[in-house]
Amino acid sequence: MREITEEKLKKYFSVTRKALDILKIAPPKRTPLYDIAKDYLQMATNYFKDAAHFKEKGDYVNAFAALNYAHGWLDAGARIGLFDVNHDSTLFTVD
Repeated sequence: MREITEEKLKKYFSVTRKALDILKIAPPKRTPLYDIAKDYLQMATNYFKDAAHFKEKGDYVNAFAALNYAHGWLDAGARIGLFDVNHDSTLFTVD
């Protein structure tokens, strides 16, 4: 398949939304790692919002790309221990 369908976008929005919903920031507040975790989460959230914006405009390619960036930030954060994802190796590349 060489196109981004509505169904595919819906699936990836759902996957990234689940990832956003289950993660918790792992480092304690008032530490440098907490601030970095907040930054990773903000980047992911911004890309997720961008994806929704692109989808509304009918730009499915950029919506899909933005979703992949969003999930990449979340996955990287989970992988390096910024996010507690309860060992969810389905949504994240952990454990």
